[in-house]
Amino acid sequence: MQSDDHTPKNAIVSWTGGKDGCYSCYKAMKDGYRIAHLLHFTNQKKTGSHELNPALIQAQAQAIGLPLLQQDFRSYEEEFKKAAQELRSRGEGFDAAVFGHIETHKPLVERICQELNIDLLLPLWKQNSEKIVNEIIDAGFEVILVSVRDGFLGKDWLGRRIDDKFIADLRKANSTVDPCGENGEFHTLVLDGPIFKKKIIITRSDPIHKEGYWFLNITDFALADK
Repeated sequence: MQSDDHTPKNAIVSWTGGKDGCYSCYKAMKDGYRIAHLLHFTNQKKTGSHELNPALIQAQAQAIGLPLLQQDFRSYEEEFKKAAQELRSRGEGFDAAVFGHIETHKPLVERICQELNIDLLLPLWKQNSEKIVNEIIDAGFEVILVSVRDGFLGKDWLGRRIDDKFIADLRKANSTVDPCGENGEFHTLVLDGPIFKKKIIITRSDPIHKEGYWFLNITDFALADK
């Protein structure tokens, strides 16, 4: 569903706190979309590789200055549609949904958007992982690794910033790891960037091992002026 060409189009964003969704949000904004809401979902069935303190997601939304809807789910598809309908029932209109997927889940998000009668935005779909990483760095995003998968990277990579040396260091450590972690090798947290009005400062964290992953357990953090 497209709005009039002269009217700014609104979009909702599927948000995990990581680089791909955040950069996709940024690209949608650059393309003229007004972001109406961030939607963050936590899987009740398993902790999984996206395990993060929910307060960090809230801090990101506050730092960017966008409203956030957080929900638990057993079915991501059903919960996303339910959340979108809830926003509509409040009178919030949107024309599109933004997802950060690069290689996976396209049929799922196509189905969601078809049923909601909105446009699907996949700004990173089928793009080269190294290109995406370099674009994220060049755009000025500050991103760290908050989980790494056993057998791919060690716990010493927790808290590692994605910087100009990241891809080269990744190749040395394990050449099989996708630079975007597209196969679940690692997951990230965005602390700052061009769409952030404030930045997140981590003041206390420790590594924990759970379900085949090392996680950076962030227990204390603050928002700081830029």
